[in-house]
Amino acid sequence: MHRLYAPCLILILALCPGLLAAQDGATELTLEQSLELLHRDNRSLKIADKSIEWARSERQRISSFWYPDVNISGAYVRMANPIEVREPLSQFTDPAKDFVHSIIPDDQIISSILDQIGTYSLRFPLAPQSLATVDASVTWPLFAGGKRIYAGKIGRTMVEAAEVGRGQVEADLQTLLVESYFALRLGRKVVEVREQTLRSLEQHYQDALKLEAQGMIDKAARLFVQVSRDEARRELESARKDLGVAQSALRTLLGLEGTGDIHPSSPLFIHDTLPPVSYFKSLVGENNYMVNQLELQNEMAGYELKMGKTAYAPEIALFGKQTLYSHGIQKNLMPRAMVGIGATWNIFDGLNREKKIKQARITQQTVSLTRDKAVDDLGVGIDKLYTQIQNALDDVTALSTTIELSRELVRMRQRAFAEGMATSTEVVDAEVMLSKAEIASLLAYYQYDVALAALLATCGIPETFGEYRREGRTEHYIFRP
Repeated sequence: MHRLYAPCLILILALCPGLLAAQDGATELTLEQSLELLHRDNRSLKIADKSIEWARSERQRISSFWYPDVNISGAYVRMANPIEVREPLSQFTDPAKDFVHSIIPDDQIISSILDQIGTYSLRFPLAPQSLATVDASVTWPLFAGGKRIYAGKIGRTMVEAAEVGRGQVEADLQTLLVESYFALRLGRKVVEVREQTLRSLEQHYQDALKLEAQGMIDKAARLFVQVSRDEARRELESARKDLGVAQSALRTLLGLEGTGDIHPSSPLFIHDTLPPVSYFKSLVGENNYMVNQLELQNEMAGYELKMGKTAYAPEIALFGKQTLYSHGIQKNLMPRAMVGIGATWNIFDGLNREKKIKQARITQQTVSLTRDKAVDDLGVGIDKLYTQIQNALDDVTALSTTIELSRELVRMRQRAFAEGMATSTEVVDAEVMLSKAEIASLLAYYQYDVALAALLATCGIPETFGEYRREGRTEHYIFRP
């Protein structure tokens, strides 16, 4: 194994021996190995994982409503006056005066004394001006009309929606990888076709020089071959530039910037027999990620509607309090511990509940309509992808015959030209026709693979792409021996 070009690749090799193989200073990667690299440190997948983590945390937060609420509170109060009870003595002296008058009608001395005493009041202090207390309280809802049950279901549905979202991100990344990986494979094969064409035209040019020297062809014929050769060289350089762009795109996607060239070893393929389009359409309603997310949103909207209706029910809770520290408040005035049960029933709240219920019902109807529309739109998209696949398959089938006939035509024209029975134009035209047929066939393979990956991702079964690839027919037969 050759030396790799970046520490990240060395680390990958250390963790997974045999994952990457180097050849001619480049790194060979199969499609499966590329998928594994894509999943290692992809930011989009990390964001999706964080979404799942957040949804699980939110579900745990909602579940906490089932547990009692325990609080410790304290307060210090400075009042303007102390708390006390005042009792006037007149309520006692007046009955005494009546009693004395009943015995001594003309008494003045005792009555005056009692009147003077009655002007005073008795004071009984209850609490000083400064008070302090520290209390522990517990509130445990016993009944909330089912609100907590529906909230828990919403939390569980949120986790499911986040997991479906991660699946969609993974499917989209796989589709993008198939597009980038096979674009690089296509670019390399196009370069090979261009190189083969240039070699053939170079050889043809050398033969034309010899025939011109022998007087068998004129200068115009030789110049035509030369121009065609130069044009083939220009097309080769253009193909190499396109290959460089594809190399950069795949390296960026896999996080292998700064490494050498990547050689995609998994060939382009086609699968001759696919299930009918009705099969793929039947999968959309059950497996498509966007449809599943809309169904989960519809389910959550239903729970929101039920939660809105629970607002009409009373709320019952158990409560208790224990005073941990008290200053200035006597136990006979305020008990240190208490426990009880209370109920709250909101009779009228300005139609707020009715509006929430109406909004929840509208949301549910909107999500349901969006889901139905999404299924219809996806059905149209599946028709387009399936048609693209069938067109690519037809092109490959037709071009396979064209390639074989073009190869035979090139051999015949080259032999005839060497014997002076064919012109340079005929040989060049045959070579160009062959290269166009080979590139068109490669492009059809590429379009087939990209459309198939997109179709399987739309149907929610991107993992079956590997099965179709293993059972398919590769592009190896395209290239001339």
